[in-house]
Amino acid sequence: MNSTTAPAETPKTAIALPVLELQRLATALSHATRWKMLKELSLGEPRTIDEMAKVSGTSYDNASKHLARLHKAGLVARGRGRFYQIPKQYLPAPGQLVVDYGHCLLRLDAVS
Repeated sequence: MNSTTAPAETPKTAIALPVLELQRLATALSHATRWKMLKELSLGEPRTIDEMAKVSGTSYDNASKHLARLHKAGLVARGRGRFYQIPKQYLPAPGQLVVDYGHCLLRLDAVS
């Protein structure tokens, strides 16, 4: 390298998020109740099945089935005490309601 050539800049590497399986992702997002649940969980606080049933306006049994579908697709994680939450790597910044799951960005501010 001579004195007139600037050193090559090292490209910044982004943190790679795990890519969810597209088919499971699409199937899990195919129901309005699950969008309501994701909107609530995007606030960052873990929620129980009972809390999610109330938020989404469905029965406990249906809420449990919807959360199981979201969990199987990798959109939510199940923690201790049967609390559900969006995995930390996908959580939006505080005050934001846009979740980046790799294949898509979910604008949850539009969900009512």
